[in-house]
Amino acid sequence: MLTFNEDCRRCSRLAGFLDQVRDEHPDYHALPVSSFGGAGSRFLIVGLAPGMHGANRTGRPFSGDFAGNLLYGALHEYGFASSPEPLDAAGNANPALSLLGCRITNAVRCLPPQNKPEPGEIRACNGYVAEELAMLPQGSAILALGTIAHQAVLMALNLRKNSFAFGHGARHELPGGLTLYDSYHCSRYNTQTKRLTTAMFKAVINDIAKHIVGAGHARD
Repeated sequence: MLTFNEDCRRCSRLAGFLDQVRDEHPDYHALPVSSFGGAGSRFLIVGLAPGMHGANRTGRPFSGDFAGNLLYGALHEYGFASSPEPLDAAGNANPALSLLGCRITNAVRCLPPQNKPEPGEIRACNGYVAEELAMLPQGSAILALGTIAHQAVLMALNLRKNSFAFGHGARHELPGGLTLYDSYHCSRYNTQTKRLTTAMFKAVINDIAKHIVGAGHARD
């Protein structure tokens, strides 16, 4: 297991890239990004990595770019977030926003060049994903946003990738009483190309909300 540290420099390519970004944008967070929401919440969302002008800027997952607007809007609609607004009036992470029975993390904690982490970087960060999963109680739901997040969850649980194929809207029963749901990543590119619509994304969140309520778990 790993202990999260904003000073982590285990991946030299990512550490060097963040140094460069910090020089160009001295007001950006430009460090590894921690998870957001209560540890051990019954709904865990796993994204890919911080976005350049989103989490890499604000220091909070999915805060500051289009993907965050769609994600937090859907979470608020289904009772998992106190507000649909990830940012405050100044454009910083909204201090009034809290998650309700939900937590958000990423497969990779540092911004990768071109938003494409290398396999070794995904493996280096996988201990953090394993820690998040180990805290989940039975009956919890995991939402993987994209194939890399999906595979990071399987890797952390030592499960074979070919036994659980990624597919938007797919649901996988995992060992330990966990259920993995898949969605295309809620990125601007995916929505602009209509690969993912708002309705498609909200349908997955709705399925998860029903699962959690059906399992007798209230959102705190």
